[in-house]
Amino acid sequence: MDHSVDKELAGWSHSKSCGQRLNVQVENSDEWRSSGSVLGPALFNIFIGVMDSGIECTLSKFADDTKLCGMVDTLEGRDAIQRDLDRLERWARANCMKFNMAKGKVLHVGRGNPKHDYRLGKEWIESSPEEKDLGVLIDEKLNMSRQCALAAQKANRVLGCIKRGVTSRLREGILPLYSTLVKPHLEYCVQLWGPQYRRDIELLERVQRRAMKLIRGLEHLSCEDRLRELGLFSLEKRRLRGDLIAAYQYLKGAYKKAGEGVFIRECSERTRGNGFKLKEGRLRLDVRKKFVTVRVVRHWHRLPRETVDAPSLEVFKTQLEEALGNVV
Repeated sequence: MDHSVDKELAGWSHSKSCGQRLNVQVENSDEWRSSGSVLGPALFNIFIGVMDSGIECTLSKFADDTKLCGMVDTLEGRDAIQRDLDRLERWARANCMKFNMAKGKVLHVGRGNPKHDYRLGKEWIESSPEEKDLGVLIDEKLNMSRQCALAAQKANRVLGCIKRGVTSRLREGILPLYSTLVKPHLEYCVQLWGPQYRRDIELLERVQRRAMKLIRGLEHLSCEDRLRELGLFSLEKRRLRGDLIAAYQYLKGAYKKAGEGVFIRECSERTRGNGFKLKEGRLRLDVRKKFVTVRVVRHWHRLPRETVDAPSLEVFKTQLEEALGNVV
């Protein structure tokens, strides 16, 4: 990765490291701000840019969060992970850094995982049956029930605050509060942890139904009719909508090249359906059936021809809104 900088930026960085205070002027205004917020992210990216040099496994970096992932179905896989950990420890020591071992954990994923021990420097890394990664709780069996329960718990707490603190029950007040403060907890990164079991799906749906019951004037309607009256989808249908939009992006849109590896088009002479069939793989494990590349295929096949052949993403979204009524 090339992190070359010009002389002016190098001079700024040197002045800042020497304790001098630098200010920058906001464009087309008389406002001046400290350069710390301007240079900080760029300097941090430059600093950690070479951290993955020579790494054999997969290293993911997000701000100050670093994850190392690798397959351990052979002893060579185990040794590759340990060699990478040694490289990271040498990088940290050379740059006067130190990894926080209190937050460092090993998560062994997969059936029959040998659960090898690993060390960073001279310290052994503690293993854990589950860990929270960027706000999502993941366990060693990739079971997302605990994450669903946590999401529902957070959303219900916020909904309880709204119920106690807001006297108005008009839809003009409750709907924006629900959409802004409650629904994000139910849908944050849901493409990864989407519920796998009916009980988890129902747990999340109950939160939305509870919110809709707060709105005055809809008491005589059923849950489905309330959503229809308010122009809302169930959370399950919203997740499906997101899956289908992602599939369109991979197959027809901005990520078309990547889609050739993510989805496999089925070679078939059958004309029934939309004519753009995807291959459904035979899977041994139930958890694999919940992956987005698998769970979306059956619903994609049921879309009308004019929807999957939409010339643009916006047209696809518009036609998808109409088609979803018959999909679920």
